[in-house]
Amino acid sequence: MLLRLAYLGMTNAFALLRLLPMSDRDKDAEILALRHQITVLERQLGKTRPRFSSGDRAFLAALLHRLPVDSLRRLRLLIRPETVLRWHRNFLAHRHAARSRPKRPGRRTIHSIRLLVVRLARENPAWGYRRIHGELLVLGIKVAASTVWQILKDAGLDPTPQRTATTWSTFLRSQADALLACDFFETSTLNGTRLHVLAVIEHAGRRIRILGATAHPTAAWVAQAAKNLVMDLEDAGNSAQFLIRDRDGKYPALFDTVLADTGIHVVLTGVRIPRMNAIMERWIQSCRRELLDRTLIWNQQHLLHALREYEKFYNTHRPHQGIANARPLHPLPQPATGQARLTHLHIRRQQRLSCILNEYHHAA
Repeated sequence: MLLRLAYLGMTNAFALLRLLPMSDRDKDAEILALRHQITVLERQLGKTRPRFSSGDRAFLAALLHRLPVDSLRRLRLLIRPETVLRWHRNFLAHRHAARSRPKRPGRRTIHSIRLLVVRLARENPAWGYRRIHGELLVLGIKVAASTVWQILKDAGLDPTPQRTATTWSTFLRSQADALLACDFFETSTLNGTRLHVLAVIEHAGRRIRILGATAHPTAAWVAQAAKNLVMDLEDAGNSAQFLIRDRDGKYPALFDTVLADTGIHVVLTGVRIPRMNAIMERWIQSCRRELLDRTLIWNQQHLLHALREYEKFYNTHRPHQGIANARPLHPLPQPATGQARLTHLHIRRQQRLSCILNEYHHAA
């Protein structure tokens, strides 16, 4: 801005020198021509307002602020006289603020204290800056409450009401160990037969279970699938307490009863709110993209075979970002550190479903 203002001052100083040898008659003619040009520009702009840069505002304010308001109103300007005066007041206020700013910054808080403040805020979301300030005083650390507030602001930590607000996704992550989710999805065979697939996923470990596929999901079939799920969970030692499902009419009352008898409470999602069952919906998308969209399904037996293979691949090999790229049934191996092993990598490929799914392992 200063460079722009200096440039405007120099150009207008040369313009003033050019006006000195001119007679009053020439100046009056030039003023009338300039006023007419302003009229033409205003007519072309219409309702569009002209834009002034910071340097333009400062220069006009410095040039016109000494004139009284009545004289400003007689001038042909693109702005109102009150605007010129406001620009001048803002310019003086900014200059005063710059001069009043302390020459030296305040004392820098010790790095270890800043880390402790951030740690207390993250470990205790319900604590505000005053509560953290009090905890520091109990520990014998004397800092101002305003300093604690500034540390939290610099660290990008929101105020307490925003940090303690519980969203649906936060609640699901905190209760993941006790949550299951299930859903139906459809696919079609080559002859156009629609098949319905029922699957269940564990929120904590992302383990998937394909409960079955059928062309006619009757109440008896769905209830039997629930019984099979209960037996599988008992064999695996799973202690799930809640199961999330939508309000699909394919679920009979006996489905919820079978689960309730084993201590699993069924939680219904809202009407047309798939985000309340986002993990299950995300798995269905992965199954379609990685399997069903890449193969032709001949019949129900072929679909079940493909789904069982994909279930093994998903649970034992495929990494999942939601669990730090681990596998549902296998943790990540220890990273290879030997230089010889990293230099000579012998990786073998194992194919599933005719090259649709690929697994890679170190050669024995």
